[in-house]
Amino acid sequence: MKLDVYLDEEMVPVEIPREVLDNGESFFAKMDEDMARGWKIGPTWVENPDLEQRAQVAADRLAVAIETGNKRLASLLAGYIVSRLPGVKAVRIDPNGEPLNTEFWRGA
Repeated sequence: MKLDVYLDEEMVPVEIPREVLDNGESFFAKMDEDMARGWKIGPTWVENPDLEQRAQVAADRLAVAIETGNKRLASLLAGYIVSRLPGVKAVRIDPNGEPLNTEFWRGA
């Protein structure tokens, strides 16, 4: 499986190995546990982020993982996004660095 990630004008396909989807739930659950306590998303504190906001946080971290070449973390974060937002095929990360403006596209 893959997730197409749009950073500025560039599309970066992130491969999500089957093992990440099959075995990544403990990582995904830890992310959910951390965010359930509240999270600063850009300049805004969100008391209990909903699923889309959590995916926006993951996408923000995904952009950093891609930019630094951390493929393992990128695949885990992409796996988190597709596991929490079923049907997501692509994400457009806000070029101005505002995570709450990140958009997700679901397949037909």
